[in-house]
Amino acid sequence: MITLHRLVVSAAAASLLLCGPAAPAQAAPHWNKNIKCKQTDPDGRVIPTRLGNHVLGWSHFSGKHNIRKCKVVNAAIAGKVDKKSGGRLEYWGNALHGRSVLKIVVVVQYSRKTSDTKYDAGAGQKIGVITAYCKGMNKCPDWLNK
Repeated sequence: MITLHRLVVSAAAASLLLCGPAAPAQAAPHWNKNIKCKQTDPDGRVIPTRLGNHVLGWSHFSGKHNIRKCKVVNAAIAGKVDKKSGGRLEYWGNALHGRSVLKIVVVVQYSRKTSDTKYDAGAGQKIGVITAYCKGMNKCPDWLNK
């Protein structure tokens, strides 16, 4: 019986060595939670625009969509929510250049976590601006940032 007991322990130990410990949960992507700018909407929501990363926030849309001024994002947020789905809010604004009218869309996640739960702003915080872009184009014109 002693031999059998040792064999069971040895088999269990071998099983641990072969399988190894459970794989750790996938770490959240790195993103900069520091706030670049913020604006309060007419309903009293304080919406931060965080530095973020290449997926969301300032680092995403300032490069990809060429919006490089807080005033552009803040002007849209200063208006009413134009589209709402749970914690996802859209604010639409207009930028005028001569006779041209450019529609600006600002997408906000007004909750602690993104809808896919990959990003977490922390207790009592909101994710804020996910992206901002000019409707109908990949990059906004340079004049928008003047």
